[in-house]
Amino acid sequence: MGSDSANFKSEERRGDKLAAYGALIFVCITWFTVFTNNPTSMGWFPVHPLLQSLGIGCFTYGILTLQPTAHLKTKAAGLQRHQKTMLAVGFPCIALGTLAIEIEKFKRGHGHFATWHGIFGLVSVGWLVGQVILGGGSVWYGGAAFGGGMKAKMLWKYHRLSGYVLFPLLLITAHLGGAWSTWATSHSQSAVRFVGYTVAPIVAILAIYARVRTSKMKFF
Repeated sequence: MGSDSANFKSEERRGDKLAAYGALIFVCITWFTVFTNNPTSMGWFPVHPLLQSLGIGCFTYGILTLQPTAHLKTKAAGLQRHQKTMLAVGFPCIALGTLAIEIEKFKRGHGHFATWHGIFGLVSVGWLVGQVILGGGSVWYGGAAFGGGMKAKMLWKYHRLSGYVLFPLLLITAHLGGAWSTWATSHSQSAVRFVGYTVAPIVAILAIYARVRTSKMKFF
């Protein structure tokens, strides 16, 4: 019991709580803003911020539960939680949230990817699909999709590096939408937007980076 407790405690890394708080504040402010502005009157639009923010929150948890781990048992358990959170909740949320805003734009005849938020969103979603393929292919069935063994294992570090670039890209996209979009600026206070879409994302990104082990990503 004592040994298990010690092992459990050793898994917490610098930045874990700050990253979790940053993501939680971001998600809560998004949901509060949407639900206090008569969401049923806005067609498919509310689904977009609700699911995108939830997806990003899941990605934050997925990173925290996986990277880094110090013990074989917790590493295996962390990988399972990572995949379940990312693939069963996070990725579907982003996909459905993206679909919702596209449906709404088609209904209203609005332009697609006509703002920086939309452009960054398109790049982020495309990158995310590649990230899922690279990550899943490098571990499922022993990494058979990429040749298995060490070949697949070598690709995992690229998946890891890609994720650490994609994570801030997703939050930059959220910042552009939450802090500067027409809907956000007309339905929320500037101080609330500043905390939810500038301060909270920055805290989450810096906290995630504070726990990165560069020794795990040696490319040369």
